[in-house]
Amino acid sequence: MEALVHVLLVIDAIVMIVFVLLQSGKSEGLSGAISGGAEQLFGKQKARGLDLFLHRGTIVTGALFFILAFLSAYILQ
Repeated sequence: MEALVHVLLVIDAIVMIVFVLLQSGKSEGLSGAISGGAEQLFGKQKARGLDLFLHRGTIVTGALFFILAFLSAYILQ
């Protein structure tokens, strides 16, 4: 059981890294770094298509990573 959780944890980490690297940048340059957070919070643009899939996939793999890491550290040890 422990080996299965560790293998799933590594696979999940690799998939999450790929999802994050494939996402498009939300802002460019220094001006984007300053105003990028406000645009993300208050902007009316909604992600569609591939960006939405990558965003949701990152959230799911992040939650799964947390659960598997918790299982690995506290329940299986």
